[in-house]
Amino acid sequence: MLTVVTATTDLTLPSPDLARMRGDRLARLQAELVAQDLDGAVLIHGPHVTYATGHIPDAADASHASFRRAVAIVPAEGSPRLHVHGDPGTVVGEVAPALWPELDEDAGALRETILDMIGDPAGKRLAVDSITGAMVRADVLAGADLTDASRVLGPVRLAKTDDEIACIEASQWQAERAMASARDACVPGATRAEVAGAFLAALWAQGAEHNEIDPIFQVMPRTRAGGPRTFNDDVAFPTGIAEAAFETGDLVWVDAGHGYEGYASDYGRTWIVGREPNDAELSCFDRWLTIMDATCAAIRPGATLGDVSQAAIAANGGTRPWLPHFYVGHGVGLESAEMPMAGSDLGEEFDDSFVLAPGMIIVVEPIVWDDGIASYRAEEIVTVTADGHRVLTSAPGYAPFTT
Repeated sequence: MLTVVTATTDLTLPSPDLARMRGDRLARLQAELVAQDLDGAVLIHGPHVTYATGHIPDAADASHASFRRAVAIVPAEGSPRLHVHGDPGTVVGEVAPALWPELDEDAGALRETILDMIGDPAGKRLAVDSITGAMVRADVLAGADLTDASRVLGPVRLAKTDDEIACIEASQWQAERAMASARDACVPGATRAEVAGAFLAALWAQGAEHNEIDPIFQVMPRTRAGGPRTFNDDVAFPTGIAEAAFETGDLVWVDAGHGYEGYASDYGRTWIVGREPNDAELSCFDRWLTIMDATCAAIRPGATLGDVSQAAIAANGGTRPWLPHFYVGHGVGLESAEMPMAGSDLGEEFDDSFVLAPGMIIVVEPIVWDDGIASYRAEEIVTVTADGHRVLTSAPGYAPFTT
């Protein structure tokens, strides 16, 4: 159950053993390669590279993230090799000069490093997460039996180690503390950019280095008919970045997060600009809290994602308390939204077959909507423990419509 008190910054967080975490991740990845009878992996997707080596690629913009890619070559046995632009950070394995998998003139160099690390791809079984046009034109992986690397990385990333959970908790706590500055800045006359700037400045002051989710401060309509609609004819969230100034009484849905050692936080709240919530708005929050408590109570080892979704629905009187283009819960880790996902378009059969285990993470995010009055959306990060669950966020307290 969430404790509703005035938020404070007095908290001592667990300290992850980063060297142990990097070693554990590589061992789990290579064990999965062996279990699936694979000879190695060629990894370009940023979170996959991080999991295998510890390097956290820059992602300043789309062109930077796609063009200056880090590449990890991971044999089923032995040390990996990381090809990286700039500072690799603290990593496991060998560090080598950068590769340019997007360029025809460098595809041969990628093939050479695969030959050196794994052998001739012909006849080998390899996990690959991305194949560029240059790789295809140069037949970099000619003759290999390829499998989607997500079939390897997915299982090993699903249940987090204690060190990974500690990274997520540290990431979230930094985001929560920085949001206090954003909340102070979210006043009548302020713009989204000014509030986002206050949040990011507070993050950087704490030593944060990677922003994982572009901060969202979206004014929501009081009625479902009062705002932009999605293709499934429901309220749109998130929308664009219009710079209209906030007004007193605006209902603002907040969504933001950053990364600690590559692990994402996910902060979601609902704020009211320029005044305290009224009784009707507090009633909306109370309903949300009832749904959140019931949903979290369903999270335990041996339960299914279907149990989680149905608990939320039952607490909301039989209807889904989430937007149809989202879900009531999603995982978080090296990506801001990853498996497991509860109440998604994967369907009820998937949810009912997915069994929770210790170390899995679910970001629970129900929504209550009292049309014409108010809505309330917020997120809490919950980890499955050996005997139940633990809420990683809002420690040591939670305050409605504020930080």
